[in-house]
Amino acid sequence: MPWLPDLHTPAEDLAFFRDKVLRDAAVTLAGVAGRPVGFMAEAPGWIEHLYVAPDCWRAGIGTRLLREAMDRQSRLDLWTFKRNAMARDFYERHGFTAQEETDGSGNEEGEPDIRYRQVKADRSRRLS
Repeated sequence: MPWLPDLHTPAEDLAFFRDKVLRDAAVTLAGVAGRPVGFMAEAPGWIEHLYVAPDCWRAGIGTRLLREAMDRQSRLDLWTFKRNAMARDFYERHGFTAQEETDGSGNEEGEPDIRYRQVKADRSRRLS
């Protein structure tokens, strides 16, 4: 997402993941041939982070990670940037619906975002 500002140094990003994400979320790592290519950080009711390396997009990795969380939890919320059309399309294809949009004043990047939600009851209705 080249339109996002660089707000932190790599060391600060590493510290955030070590001290916050790994402490407060269940992290699932996806790998291909022994190489990490994606991860998901999940908290009760939330997908906090979902990332797949660009060279692995459209290989089903994000879908597998997301489905694992969907299988474990009855309701999931997540935020994505409004400008991130690929992510929005991905979540909408998986049954997430927009719940709230912001002007970005509540996030560090100052970027408008959207909160999505997926509810397990909605999934069972679509599958029947």
